[in-house]
Amino acid sequence: MTSRVAVVQAGCKPFEAHAALTHALAQIRQAATSGARLVVFPEAFLGGYPKGMDFGVRVGSRSAEGRHDFRRYFDNAITLPGPELEQLADAARRHDVHVVMGCIERDGSTLYCTVVFLAPDGSLLGKHRKVMPTAMERLIWGFGDGSTLPVIPTDIGKLGAVICWENYMPLLRMAMYQQGIELYCACTVDDRETWVSTMRHIAVEGRCFVLSACQHVAGLIRGGSLIVNPFGEILAGPVYGEDTILYADIDLGQIAEGKFDLDVAGHYARPDIFELRVNRRKQSVVSEAADAPGA
Repeated sequence: MTSRVAVVQAGCKPFEAHAALTHALAQIRQAATSGARLVVFPEAFLGGYPKGMDFGVRVGSRSAEGRHDFRRYFDNAITLPGPELEQLADAARRHDVHVVMGCIERDGSTLYCTVVFLAPDGSLLGKHRKVMPTAMERLIWGFGDGSTLPVIPTDIGKLGAVICWENYMPLLRMAMYQQGIELYCACTVDDRETWVSTMRHIAVEGRCFVLSACQHVAGLIRGGSLIVNPFGEILAGPVYGEDTILYADIDLGQIAEGKFDLDVAGHYARPDIFELRVNRRKQSVVSEAADAPGA
């Protein structure tokens, strides 16, 4: 089965939630008009990636100005469900496309770096919360748990997402491979040249198509999005220094060709030697025992 996929390279600065949503809707329309059945957006596209901001933090102290900056960032995050998601769902439905969208999600009083999956009928197929924020990201984002590590069967392939430096977590990658991921969406803001070799490695290792969407924000993030096939061959990109949409026509049959000699979750796994356990339970700080009084 051959499908056209699209990777959006664009971005909006933090505190510009409305502009980011408007831009996203236009990009979905443009990609669908070009025949795409899947449109992948970068990490933190809705809500923004605050590159260079320190939110007034020093070891042992926080500033009033930094707290105000975080308040603005908090106010620009989206809720799931929420009005922004409704507009994205309407666009997916109207243009008959799958959408993978990076966003800053507000849940209670905590923010998460999240990717949502929307079906062509507008339904929310699932979400993934970044399990390991990197460096200063830990000051502003919470940690996702194992309950949001989905690989979702769709009519164009098994779809999942791994966010930015999560791609350097071998065990997380293995959890994706074990679920049979075919369309591996690497939503990121990493614009370094080393990112390209990482994406090619993952495509070969997992024998999957890798769709890497990186933000482009002039003067801050230079892009570098690309699409790679299961043999590590680059089908589109990398592109730097501009907003663009990358396209590729992919044949899922190539995955079987690749796994003929390398299936790291199958005949190449050696489970008699190596074993990975994944805790997929949703974590909560408060729980009630079944035998508690009044239960």
